[in-house]
Amino acid sequence: QVQLVESGGGLVQAGGSLRLSCAASGNTFSTYDITWFRQAPGKEREFVAAVSRSLMTYYADSVKGRFTISRDNAQNTVYLQMNGLKPEDTAVYYCAADSFAPGYFSSSVYKSSLKYNYWGQGTQVTVSS
Repeated sequence: QVQLVESGGGLVQAGGSLRLSCAASGNTFSTYDITWFRQAPGKEREFVAAVSRSLMTYYADSVKGRFTISRDNAQNTVYLQMNGLKPEDTAVYYCAADSFAPGYFSSSVYKSSLKYNYWGQGTQVTVSS
């Protein structure tokens, strides 16, 4: 099992930057695939970015070129660097983790919040116009 704790959210003006962190417990962190989702008020939870245990990265079209996901297995942490923030990025951001079979981490899997067993509590990101 793994426990996840997000941090780094806050209030920022449009065009600004934030770096979110997702810190994990346990000594098997490197075997997990990690994904960031977000949920705005009244909307469904949506995929933002993912990094596999083999260091492949994937992004939603809405954040491609602005957000960067990375992981530091020595620190048991995944980061989401968010630049060029827009008001529509306002949401609670969650990190999720699971260990998928090799070759199974396709777009139909990593984009689905239903596939993950482990979740953090979320961190609020608010972007003012």
